[in-house]
Amino acid sequence: MKIKTAEFVTSAAWPRDWPESDLPEIAFAGRSNVGKSSLINTLCERKNLVKTSGKPGHTRTINFFNINDQVMLVDLPGYGYAAVSKTERREWRQMIEAYLADRPNLLGVVCIIDIRRGFEDDDMLLITAAPGFGFQPIIVLTKADKLKTNARANTRRKIASGFGCKPDDLLLFSATKGWGRDELWQRIRELVAI
Repeated sequence: MKIKTAEFVTSAAWPRDWPESDLPEIAFAGRSNVGKSSLINTLCERKNLVKTSGKPGHTRTINFFNINDQVMLVDLPGYGYAAVSKTERREWRQMIEAYLADRPNLLGVVCIIDIRRGFEDDDMLLITAAPGFGFQPIIVLTKADKLKTNARANTRRKIASGFGCKPDDLLLFSATKGWGRDELWQRIRELVAI
């Protein structure tokens, strides 16, 4: 997909602050430090659309980005980060659940997993809960370039087995190499009909 415009719209925590929009939305969720910001920047062909940080837990609100006036990409706070208080983690979870449950123009969620770490309980919870919110998740394995070819294929098979799906259902992505960008846009376009 050719990106003509990619603009930050707003950061918001709760429904009263979400932007009013008729654009279809695709959310991006994953554990802290899985490369979510780098993935969105690569997808949008921008270096600094989404701020990247070496410090996990940097995204603390829901961030909305208007792409080509056709789709809104929504960056959700990373979950599973242990260095914040239990109260803050609980608030993040409530914020994410409220968005998933109450945003009528949300059409899909890209669930991001670091291929080197595999999935954890929080990932499984999000992926198995997604159909209850009305959509099937798009599962993306980031940092795929960090593993050699055989290790990458074996790890992809193992993760797919854990989710009860085929390896090809899991997209391999590398922000460094640009792998998976076109395939992910294809899946998004199927959902939002652009």
